[in-house]
Amino acid sequence: MKGNLYIVSTPIGNLSDMSYRAVEILNFVDIVLAEDTRHTKILLSHYQIENKIESFHEHNENSSLKGIHKLLEQGLNIALVSDAGTPLINDPGFKLVSLAKENNIPVIPIPGPSSPIVALSVSGMPTDRFSFMGFVPTKNSERVAFLKRADLIGGSVIFFESPKRVLKTVESIYELFGPNRQLCIAKELTKSFETVITSSVERIIEFLNESPEHQKGEFVIILEGIKEPSTDEKMQLLQTILPHIIKEMPPSKAAKLAAKITKLNKEVCYEAIKEL
Repeated sequence: MKGNLYIVSTPIGNLSDMSYRAVEILNFVDIVLAEDTRHTKILLSHYQIENKIESFHEHNENSSLKGIHKLLEQGLNIALVSDAGTPLINDPGFKLVSLAKENNIPVIPIPGPSSPIVALSVSGMPTDRFSFMGFVPTKNSERVAFLKRADLIGGSVIFFESPKRVLKTVESIYELFGPNRQLCIAKELTKSFETVITSSVERIIEFLNESPEHQKGEFVIILEGIKEPSTDEKMQLLQTILPHIIKEMPPSKAAKLAAKITKLNKEVCYEAIKEL
């Protein structure tokens, strides 16, 4: 019998957010793989869990895979945890899960907190469509390119930033998208000094500059997506452009171009042309 690989979510700050099932699994498994064993020992000690802990992080992931796979094949049950939240969300573990899947080793999720989702849930930003992009690059040119890509995705865009660079990143958002773009910054989630502010980029910059304390902590940032024009707004745009483009091309081509510009259905554009 092969063992199971458990992907165990842990608290992102408040230790009381640990689930009963997560405690049971961490007691049950033969080995706990931890991103930072010192950090995880504190968590296990809090819940009086005495278990074998081994290090598993981005620097030893590749070299550890073969050994972990062998243990799972031998029937040992193994749990993977990250320092905080749900493993694999911008943390190591992808290669291990892929290897387990390829070898028909059961991979079992033990759900729990995830800071991007926690931040989104209290941000006041649209939640029907969103993307997660990990950490913002450190170099200025790469940061600008990253933010431009984020703006093209549509929907709310979630990313991480460090306290050392959070102000620079928000200032870059100001320069690229103007002072009124809505932004949410969430820091120290579930901890004593939890702060979640959703406002204009201009106001967020003011907040960050008000006190050095406002730039401390690990940040989740949510950028407001480009708002989709309403159908009425699209129709108004259509009525504005049609008289001009119909002079330059046949109706079928004009309808195709109008549909591309307005994001309306081609048939709708063609019917509007017939009414001119």
